Amino acid sequence: MATIASGALVNLEELVQSSPHFKHGISLRVIGKLQDYDVETAVAVIVDRNASLKVDTQHLNINLRIGSIFQFIGELLLEPDHEAILKARVGRNIDGMDLNLYRQSLQLLRDFQAGR
Repeated sequence: MATIASGALVNLEELVQSSPHFKHGISLRVIGKLQDYDVETAVAVIVDRNASLKVDTQHLNINLRIGSIFQFIGELLLEPDHEAILKARVGRNIDGMDLNLYRQSLQLLRDFQAGR
């Protein structure tokens, strides 16, 4: 039986080609504000600060509302033109979450893990 990775916590701004997280098939956990959603293709676009990411939501049963904040867990797929799309297996609305506090706690977690 194959194991499913938990999804590395990544900020959208970190998903650049030079990042160790920018690999085909890697499991990621990302958050962002829903900017666009195409019902026909089930592809959403989330943004956080100056970065954006396409998310394939075809396997999710979730109510997507433009302007809401969502967290997605899934595998990163790299298309031939190096455009990334996250094939989501989990998605949830996290409206009300303090994103600045989230970023601070993520940095504290990374600092702690680096010290171990």
